[in-house]
Amino acid sequence: MGHAASRGVSTAISTPEPTIKFSDAPRTVGAPALLIADDDREMCELAEASLQRRGYRVTFRLTAEEALAELEREDFAVLLLDIHMQGMSGLELCRQAVLKRPDAVVIVMTGFGTMDDAIGAMRAGAYDFITKPVSTDALALAVDRAARYRAMNDELKRLRRRVDQHELPNIVGQSDSIRHMADIVDRVAETDTSVLITGESGTGKELVARAIHERSRRTGAFLAVNCAALPETLLESELFGHARGAFTDARVARVGLFVEANNGTIFLDEIGEMPLGMQAKLLRALQERKVRPLGVGQEIPFDARVITATNKELEREVEAKRFREDLFYRINVVRIDVPPLRARGNDILTLAQHFLRRAAERSGRQVTRIGRLVAERLTDYDWPGNVRELENCMERAVALARFDEITVEDLPEKIRQFRPTEFQTMSSNPLELPSMQEVEARHIRSVLAAVNGNKTLAAKVLKLDRRTLYRKLKAQNEPN
Repeated sequence: MGHAASRGVSTAISTPEPTIKFSDAPRTVGAPALLIADDDREMCELAEASLQRRGYRVTFRLTAEEALAELEREDFAVLLLDIHMQGMSGLELCRQAVLKRPDAVVIVMTGFGTMDDAIGAMRAGAYDFITKPVSTDALALAVDRAARYRAMNDELKRLRRRVDQHELPNIVGQSDSIRHMADIVDRVAETDTSVLITGESGTGKELVARAIHERSRRTGAFLAVNCAALPETLLESELFGHARGAFTDARVARVGLFVEANNGTIFLDEIGEMPLGMQAKLLRALQERKVRPLGVGQEIPFDARVITATNKELEREVEAKRFREDLFYRINVVRIDVPPLRARGNDILTLAQHFLRRAAERSGRQVTRIGRLVAERLTDYDWPGNVRELENCMERAVALARFDEITVEDLPEKIRQFRPTEFQTMSSNPLELPSMQEVEARHIRSVLAAVNGNKTLAAKVLKLDRRTLYRKLKAQNEPN
């Protein structure tokens, strides 16, 4: 086999080797996906059988147009393309494939090996160039080398991400809980595993979902929908689409977010609020990877990663028959718990400074510092509204600040007057002693903060069953 290659591979072209023959050469690479585009069916079938024996997952198409459509559906590690085909040429397919799948490694084949072909292939973005007929061993060598090159590039990208893995997009902080969360995000991002993001309202669950999408290989859009914001019929239409006239005001047909998010990510926030009827339809869609738009008789396949989020304890919702158990297990493959702000230590001040700077820039005010007493108040406060409440607090403080430094007077009254959950049971003034109910309420809040809001773990620490804890939280007007 002769081959000309770009990106550091030899460019010499030698005489062709004997035609394809089966080989018992050992498997050297794992099981990456390989796409062959060649109008010679016999050659495709022989190559498919040979490469499958080496552990590759092989798909072949007999036209460039069919191969391009296949690339829309799947990310192949290696593309093996013939230059001379009917219709669209292999070189044009190579150019379009590199645009659609920049990480794919392309090997171009031809039975008319010339330097012009080699140069054209490299200019089109090919990694390697081989001439036909080619032996199985020579073909396998070229494919193995291309697959290793792809694997090496993937690993380099992964390592680069790990260098700043604790600096997720738009997520500020270096606390242990954030580092742990970022590590899980980094590991799960490149998979298509279902992820359930849990956490209190205002903790930044959508930012975590966006970080997963941005670190993934998916090149499509990130589309978010709040399941609590729409009634069931409109939610079904929003997600699955509808035909024209399917319901009142359906003046035009719509494909829906699942299809619209092709090769992207759809984020279902507040999944715990989804009506039971819609839950059944969502479960079927996730199992079949198809959706049926309202008023349409056929199902439409989709290729979108689904990430869900909730501020509820879905296990409790399942027990109460408000959430389907089968759907819960379908979406809860990997769970990411977003820590409440009160459990993030010095991240509170890091975030406060970040929001201060952003608010000052937006308003054009020269407010640059946080006073010492303000810092104490911010770290003492328990932030029931989490990051969203802190952002609001800093925006208000910047608007009210009279100096270049925020003072205690610029903070909301509830933060100025707040007393930490750590308290003394002795006091010179008996009227300042807390009631037993307040002691219990503060202790429960302290335990919840220590376990990052995990109510199941908190119940174990408090030696309460979960239902008793939920009842006490409800009595305290805490979210459960």
